[in-house]
Amino acid sequence: MTTDRWVPAPQEAPAKQTADRAEESGVRRKVTAATAVGNFVEWFDSGAYAIMSATLAGLFFPQYDATAALLATWAVFAGGFIARPLGAAFFGRYGDRIGRNRMLALSVLCMSGSTFLIGLLPGYATLGITAPVLLFLLRTVQGFSTGGEYTGAAAFIMEYAPEGRRARYASVVPLTVGLASVAGAMTGLALTSSLDEAALNSWGWRIPFLLAGPLGLIGLYLRSRIQDTPVFRAMEKRDAVHKAPLRDAWRVCRRQVLTLFGYSITNAIGYYLMSSYMIAYMSEEVGYSKAEAMLTSVVAMLAYSAACPLMAAASDRFGRKPMLLVACGGFAVATLPAFWLIGTGLPGAVVGATVLAVLVAVIGTSNVPAMVEMFPGQLRASGSAIGYTAAYVLFGGTAPFVATGVVSLAGSPLAPGFYLMIVAAVSALVVLFSFRETVHLPLTRTSVLEK
Repeated sequence: MTTDRWVPAPQEAPAKQTADRAEESGVRRKVTAATAVGNFVEWFDSGAYAIMSATLAGLFFPQYDATAALLATWAVFAGGFIARPLGAAFFGRYGDRIGRNRMLALSVLCMSGSTFLIGLLPGYATLGITAPVLLFLLRTVQGFSTGGEYTGAAAFIMEYAPEGRRARYASVVPLTVGLASVAGAMTGLALTSSLDEAALNSWGWRIPFLLAGPLGLIGLYLRSRIQDTPVFRAMEKRDAVHKAPLRDAWRVCRRQVLTLFGYSITNAIGYYLMSSYMIAYMSEEVGYSKAEAMLTSVVAMLAYSAACPLMAAASDRFGRKPMLLVACGGFAVATLPAFWLIGTGLPGAVVGATVLAVLVAVIGTSNVPAMVEMFPGQLRASGSAIGYTAAYVLFGGTAPFVATGVVSLAGSPLAPGFYLMIVAAVSALVVLFSFRETVHLPLTRTSVLEK
C-alpha cells in the first residue's frame, strides 16, 4: 500500500508576485509624492515672482513711468531665464552622470533658498539701484534651478511608470505646476484682498517668497528618501553612464533636440501668457481690478490642473503626435477669440483664459512624456533639458515682455493672441514633419531614434 505524499500547492510564487507588486506600487506612490511635492515647491517659488509682478514694479524700480517699471520687472523675470541653459547643462549632466534623484534634491534646495532670500530684500527706496540688481541675481539662481527641475522630474517619474500609463504618471509634473500656480494666485488674491496698499508694499508681498523656506525643506526630505530610478541603476550596473552626456546628446541626438525645441516654444509661450502674464495683462492693459485678474487666473489654472490627467490619458491612448497636433492647431485657431473674450467682461475673461489653459494642458501632457521617450536612457536628462530649456529661455521667459511690448506697439490688447497663433502654426509644422511617435518606445533602450 502506497501513501500519497502531500505536496503543498505552488502558492509561493504567486504570493511573491503579489508582494512584489504591492512593493512596486508602494514605491511608485512614494516616487509620485516626492515628484509632486518637490515640483510644487519649485513652481510655487517661481510663480511667486509673477504673482507679485505689479507690486514688485513699484518697489524695486523708480516710478517715472508705470509701463517702464512693469517692463523692467518682466525684464528681470526674463533675465532669470538666462540662467536656465546653465542650469539645464549642469543638472542635465548631473542627472545623467550622478543620478536623477540627487539632481532633483539639489535643484529644490537652490530654488527654495533663492526665493526665500527674495522675500528678505529691501526695495529701491532703501538700496537704490542695488535692489533691482540683487533681485536680478536671485531670480537668476531661481532660473538656474528651474533649468533642470522640470525635465529631471519628468525623467524621474517616468522611469518608474508602468508601460501604457507613462503620460498619466508624467502628468503629475504639469499638474503640480498648475496647482502651485493656483496656490500662488490664491495667496496673492488673499493678500491683495485683505491688506491695504501700505501693508502689502511694506510686508505683505514678502509672504509668498518666505514660504519657500519650509516648503523647500519638505521637498528636500521627501526626495532624499527615494532611491534612484531602475533605469539609472541598470545603467550604473552595465557601466553605461556617459562621462560627457551633454556633449554626446547634442552630437548624436541633435534632430530630437531641435524637434523638441520646435514644438516646446508653443508650450512655453502658451503657459506663460496664460499664467504669469495674464494677471498683469488684465489689470494693466484691459482695466480689470487686481482681485478680478487673480480670480480669473485661479479659475484658469484650476481648469488646467483638472484637464491634465484627462489629456494625459488621451495621450496614452492615442499617442503623443496626434495630441501635439491637436494642441498646436487649437492654439492657431482659438487664441485670438480667447483674447477677444478676455476683453468683454469678467465672465468672458474666465472663459477665454480657460480655453488657453485647457490647450496648454493638451500640449503639456504630451510634451512631458515625449521629451523623455525620444532620448536614450544614458542621454535622457541632458538631451531633454537642452531642447526644452532652450524653448523656455528664448520664448517662455520673454513671453510677458514681448506681449507687453507688442500691445504697446500695436495699440491693441489682441496683439499677444496674434503672436501665439503664429508660433503655434510653426510648431504644428515641426510636429507634422519632424516628430516621430514615441509612445511605444522602451525607456531602457540605449539606441538613438532613426531619422
